[in-house]
Amino acid sequence: MKDGFIKVAACTPEIKVADVEFNKNSILKMIDECNEKKVKLCVFPELCITGYTCQDLFFQGVLLDAALQACVDIAKATKEYDMMIAVGLPLKAKGKIYNCAAVIKHGEVLSFVPKTHLPNYNEFYEARHFAPYRGGSVDIDLDPYYNDGGCTHVTSMRQELFKLDHCDEQVCNWKFVRDPDDIIIGFEICEDLWVADPVSNYLAKSGANIICNLSASDEVIGKDDYRRSLVSNQSARLVCGYIYASAGDGESTQDMVFSGHNIIAENGTILAESRLFENGIIISEIDVSRLAFERRKMSTYPANTEESDWDDCYSPGFLDRLPVSLISFKREDTELTRKFAKTPFIPSNEAERNKRCDLILNMQSHGLMKRLTHTFSKTLVIGISGGLDSTLALLVSIMALDKLGRPHSDIVAVTMPCFGTTKRTRGNAQILCEALGVTFREVNITKSVLQHFEDIGHDINDHSVVFENGQARERTKVLMNIANQVGGLVVGTGDLSELALGWATYNGDHMSMYGVNGSVPKTLVRHIVRYYADTCTSDTLRNVLYDILDTPVSPELLPTDKSGEQMTQKTEDLVGPYELHDFFLYYGIRWGFGPKKVLRIAKKAFEGEYSDETILKWLKTFYRRFFSQQFKRSCLPDGAKIGSVTLSPRGDWRMPSDASAALWQKEIDDIKTGE
Repeated sequence: MKDGFIKVAACTPEIKVADVEFNKNSILKMIDECNEKKVKLCVFPELCITGYTCQDLFFQGVLLDAALQACVDIAKATKEYDMMIAVGLPLKAKGKIYNCAAVIKHGEVLSFVPKTHLPNYNEFYEARHFAPYRGGSVDIDLDPYYNDGGCTHVTSMRQELFKLDHCDEQVCNWKFVRDPDDIIIGFEICEDLWVADPVSNYLAKSGANIICNLSASDEVIGKDDYRRSLVSNQSARLVCGYIYASAGDGESTQDMVFSGHNIIAENGTILAESRLFENGIIISEIDVSRLAFERRKMSTYPANTEESDWDDCYSPGFLDRLPVSLISFKREDTELTRKFAKTPFIPSNEAERNKRCDLILNMQSHGLMKRLTHTFSKTLVIGISGGLDSTLALLVSIMALDKLGRPHSDIVAVTMPCFGTTKRTRGNAQILCEALGVTFREVNITKSVLQHFEDIGHDINDHSVVFENGQARERTKVLMNIANQVGGLVVGTGDLSELALGWATYNGDHMSMYGVNGSVPKTLVRHIVRYYADTCTSDTLRNVLYDILDTPVSPELLPTDKSGEQMTQKTEDLVGPYELHDFFLYYGIRWGFGPKKVLRIAKKAFEGEYSDETILKWLKTFYRRFFSQQFKRSCLPDGAKIGSVTLSPRGDWRMPSDASAALWQKEIDDIKTGE
């Protein structure tokens, strides 16, 4: 369970109603398959040992005894498996019958977790057969079912939590204090989730970060969408992993059909989902360290209820004082089967991607519109280079003016050619501005920059950072002064990825009066511009946008070739591929993963595209630049937050400019490629 990952499975076996032996063997077959795939937590449907649809047969002692015997047989058969297993069965206790989840590990039935909320409507009549759990603990003697000559096997029927421990010995102790980085598992059964106040609410408040639901949800039109939303939303509300295993083919179809709709979710994201009406196994890995990070970060998430804090527990009555059973697992790596998007900021589905691009454009333009009206600015002033970032800022400005009913000529777009400007980017800048009908100005800054170099005694042949930044700062000075001329507001063009790497000239392109792209990563900028191109009605505009998309990313601060056609400076050759840096930004900063974990999932996501050595090289660059360039982010201009990641010093990211990167650098230095 390295890096906080635990491999989990939701299983729907083939069953026969009331045929306990057949069902037991079917369950064991699936457990064997899960064991081969190194699953650590395996969840089966509600009442799967007998079948959910036994109706009044549940009153039969023969069926109840056979179910308990089968439960013990499953435990004994899986004694050598390093896996926690949950199966559903009816259980006699306190003179009643309870719908329970049997929790099994290392050959023992650790506990029977009973169902709290029983449906008694429409096709469900559970209250006819079962008693609802109302608290307390009942000892269940399993000695007659183990029949192993003198060993004592007594467990309890109660609601409790299970903490997974990493050690090589098979132990089971009682422990109440929980650390948020622990893997703590809670169980609820079907209707316990569907009610107004789910049991999982209290399990999570008591520390559970993985919820298992043994269910038998029948299928009707549209219910699969509702079920999917319910599981996804509950995992998001509780910031937890959620495993939902539902009954399927084999249940009685006398009045209902069951589809075996299994779902594994993590904090609102569906990690794995089964096809309807296909019994089987779905497997994924839940990242508990990611969940712990998010819970720590959320000020509204309640602290885990520890033994000394029971009086402050939110849970009512019988859900107070939930004990925790300590379960051991062998320490080993977790082979990852879940996928990690190479572009986590960009939906893979085209329709969803287009929807997001449209929403972002509207958010950016609304933010700018508010700032424009608040400052009573007569114009918007933008430095237009023919590159992606300035193009997006210009498109956003157009939308802001359209919303206000103002002419496009209120935008003053300024191109400022110098040593590194190519004919292609200069031409595209003008074509773009003419197609959009904005006021276009050209200010060639070559003479100004040369004069400045002469003033400070800088050799024109010295193409150091002084050479580059002198041009960037001159451009910003021009924009600011033109804004004063025309009563304008300078619109910033720099994006989130550049801010993360510090790839901006301090008091140059780093500065503006409102930064519309400040929380949009570079990889997403490209998709937004493409979306605008695909949906615009002007052929001229569309064609120039496509050419801009095809232009390499460059600040154009070093001289071109002799023809003036080819740029000699390409950003990604210098700082690395933006798709890698955006990946590092999302997982390393947004989710707080350490460099080793970021590298591990990056190698999986970019397998076949970048070598391990290449990924590690740019990962080192990312962390080095991220820490050293914080001072640029500490004084950023205003700009609306667009997504879940922002580096605004007034928003989600507050970091000292002189913070040491030693811990992160040491972890990177300890990494061996190929490990």
